Amino acid sequence: MGATAGAVWGRTEQQDFRSRVRGTLLGLAVGDALGAPVDGLGIDGIREAHGAEGLVDLAPAFGRRGAVTHLTQLTLFSVDGLIRAQVRRDTGAWHPPTDLHRAYLRWAATQRDWGPDLRRKDDGWLAREEWLYARRDPSQALLLGLADETMGTPETPKNPGELGPEAAARSAPFGLLVGWEPQLVAQLAVECAAQTHGHPTAYLAAGAYAVIVHALALGESIDGAVQRGFALLAARPGHQPVSDALQHALGAVRQGLPGPERVAELCGAGTAESLVAAAVYCALVAADVRHGLTLAVNHDGPSAATAALTGGLLGALHGETALPPAWLAELEGRPTILELADDFAMEMTQGPALHGPGGSSPGWLARYPRA
Repeated sequence: MGATAGAVWGRTEQQDFRSRVRGTLLGLAVGDALGAPVDGLGIDGIREAHGAEGLVDLAPAFGRRGAVTHLTQLTLFSVDGLIRAQVRRDTGAWHPPTDLHRAYLRWAATQRDWGPDLRRKDDGWLAREEWLYARRDPSQALLLGLADETMGTPETPKNPGELGPEAAARSAPFGLLVGWEPQLVAQLAVECAAQTHGHPTAYLAAGAYAVIVHALALGESIDGAVQRGFALLAARPGHQPVSDALQHALGAVRQGLPGPERVAELCGAGTAESLVAAAVYCALVAADVRHGLTLAVNHDGPSAATAALTGGLLGALHGETALPPAWLAELEGRPTILELADDFAMEMTQGPALHGPGGSSPGWLARYPRA
């Protein structure tokens, strides 16, 4: 695996990066929350429940407006794992997939336990957030893939037939490693996806999504970011379904006004590569973030995953200030998401000041233990 580059961060660059990190994580969570109430409904059912225009505002799910699903939960643990990987480098240990796997096992514990176990000193602060212990319809692939300590790899993956979108949806944080080369970002996303979603199409879709977010976080356009995804996919065996789906998304932009039928067609059977393609389409044709997200939920496909993937793209592209403030105001877990986003941005831009051979911040190591 590679290391982050030694970029010099000026104040303006740090502020832009933090805005994009916040935008990515909040955008994904807002999309997830918008889609959660209608996940599993077709467009006719959505219109019957929410009117002729479909769902255009947050609605109750899991007992409240703005509730997120397991997609957001796992994305937060992706961020936690990435910070822990950076902190553990001081010990000479450098294998980020292992740190991510440990983070995902901490998430799996939230799905089994009643609440935080304060006896587990190595959990860090995120695993002590009580709201994350709500079980929000995790797929069997996630629960089975993380049911034991064995880590899946692309060579020996967990759930080798699994094509679902969950691994792709938790991969946006890998794209925020802006100091990494794109091929290393893709490799990390692929290796971590194989821990639960072992079909090549699913883990390559996760790699492609991470590379697209990476390019957006560096200031690229969506079209340019997808082209970078194509270039990296081309070298990987089994890439054709993912490349074809993305090509289909680009072609759909030129086929008239966007609507539920076109998004549903791109979503297909709800597999990872199809939902990444649908998200790319929704982000490409979006007049603004609100338009892109409502387009991503109002169709016959999986609403929460499509909108979460779309929100991650739009947030990375535009930063946090482009997100609808009224939706952020009701978003479940927003303080946690912001705190984690700022910690990630601080680690990536100022890590040597927080930990290293010359001394470490005890507060930082309490939040992100090296063990």
